Amino acid sequence: MAKHDTDLSLLFHALADPTRRSMLARLGEAPARVTELAEPTGLRLPTVMRHLSVLEEAGLITTAKDGRVRTCAIVPEALEPVRTWLDEQRAIWEARLDRLDAYVMTLMKERET
Repeated sequence: MAKHDTDLSLLFHALADPTRRSMLARLGEAPARVTELAEPTGLRLPTVMRHLSVLEEAGLITTAKDGRVRTCAIVPEALEPVRTWLDEQRAIWEARLDRLDAYVMTLMKERET
C-alpha cells in the first residue's frame, strides 16, 4: 500500500502544476517535440525540461531521443491510480451524504408527528 501512496503522491504532484497539465493536454492530441511543448509556455528550455522530468518520473509521459530531437508521448494508463483513488473517495462521500439524507428525512418525519 505504501508504494501505491507514493505513486499517488508523484501523480498528484505532477498534476498540481498548470504548465504540466497543459503539456499533458497537448500530448493527449499527439506526441510532440520538447520545443513544441515549450513554445506556448514562454519558459526557457531548462525549465521546460524540469517540468517534463516531473511528468516522466510520475510515469505520465515517455520520452525518446532521435539525434538532437526529444519527443514526448503521454501514457494515459498512468492516470488509473488517480481515477481509482477518486472513485474510492466519491463512494465514501456518497455514502456519507446518503446517511445524512436519511438522518434529515428521519428528523423531518419526527417533526411531523
